[in-house]
Amino acid sequence: MEKMWAGRTDGNTDKSADEFNSSIGTDSRMYRQDVAGSIAHAAMLAKQGIIRQDEADLITDGLVSILDDVAAGRLEIDPEAEDIHMFIEQKLTERIGQVGKKLHTARSRNDQVALDARLYLRDECAEIIRLLAGLAEALTGKAEEYKDAIMPGYTHLQRAQPVTFGHHLMSYVMMLLRDIDRVSDASARMNISPIGSCALAGTTYATDRAFEAEKLGFDGVCLNSIDGVSDRDFCVELAACAAIIMMHLSRLSEELVLWSSWEFGFVELSDSFTTGSSIMPQKKNPDMAELVRGKTGRVYGDLVTLLTLLKGLPLAYNKDMQEDKESIFDACDTVKACLGITRGMIGSMKARTDRMRKAAGEGFINATDLADYLVGKGMPFRDAYKISGRIVGECIARGFTLETFPLQSYAEFSPLFEQDVYEAINLDECVKRRASYGGTSPESVERQIAFARGRTETAVG
Repeated sequence: MEKMWAGRTDGNTDKSADEFNSSIGTDSRMYRQDVAGSIAHAAMLAKQGIIRQDEADLITDGLVSILDDVAAGRLEIDPEAEDIHMFIEQKLTERIGQVGKKLHTARSRNDQVALDARLYLRDECAEIIRLLAGLAEALTGKAEEYKDAIMPGYTHLQRAQPVTFGHHLMSYVMMLLRDIDRVSDASARMNISPIGSCALAGTTYATDRAFEAEKLGFDGVCLNSIDGVSDRDFCVELAACAAIIMMHLSRLSEELVLWSSWEFGFVELSDSFTTGSSIMPQKKNPDMAELVRGKTGRVYGDLVTLLTLLKGLPLAYNKDMQEDKESIFDACDTVKACLGITRGMIGSMKARTDRMRKAAGEGFINATDLADYLVGKGMPFRDAYKISGRIVGECIARGFTLETFPLQSYAEFSPLFEQDVYEAINLDECVKRRASYGGTSPESVERQIAFARGRTETAVG
């Protein structure tokens, strides 16, 4: 089959070279965007008098028929085609004849593929934002359900201070809200049209790039034609957003793995999102959480691939850039799959609040509150800190908790201790008093929930 670019060469490449050169297996998913871009381009050519209106109408009808047939399965994308752009143009010419060859006037595959990639990834951004908002809402729902459930908060994976499970879950919601902002920002920078940049130098035709960009929903056009065809930082930026999202999902997944273990027993994951062992019948494995954690490395790899791909390329377009789509598509696919599966895990997860409360009562996590009690009585914090630490050591040595440590024993460390110390170190009171902005008190968590719900509604609104 003669190549549509035959001319300077005879177009008769070796079969192995054709296979090596082909990107149809990756870029075929952009067929909708390619058709949309071509329809807008035909409209612009007619508006500018570069082709006749009846020719533009014929081209548009032909493109719509191709789109409908591919979507309905009546037309299969030829795996032997070089790329989706050549496949659609070839089918168009087969269907409407010589007029189809006029479509490529005043454009190059260089700006065409850049256009399709921006259109496709713009749609991906919208879907990722929707999924981020969905997971944030699932976490927010659980946070509301467990806003009073006390658990140990950790630093260094050591029990540190009492928090509520709702407060802990809301920390992940705040991360996801920032992820939404990042993807939204990336989408806004991506939403600039490269079409009309042509191969690299623009065109001699009197085109209207702004008209074409507006028809495709872009906010403007690339101001430099070389930049328009050679830039892929919009792919890198989205891949970076994807990597950060996966980092957040991986941290959450790690905690789900820990929390669902016998050693913690804080949560129970639904049977729908766990698996059994092939040999150990007692096992309930958090495979989905582990896979999300594992797939994080895959998305990191996609980001590094893109950065490495682009770092040494001279301007303008180079064939190396064909490799961009496989990485960014994989990053988007992986993020979307992980967001969906994590939402399912969270939505069906049950907290074992009794286990959380028991763990919170065994780790002296109210020791800071004990120190604060003495500060409230007038003692400098550093002195109160030392006394509280010595009391903890004494409790450990004698088998007490702070709640069961006798008042007369407290008095041996400081005469400031009175009966009200037990109220001060009560876990429920410890949590309720942490009502500072962003703190763990149920009232504070409610404010966080209200804020998050307003943000997620706006994001998908």
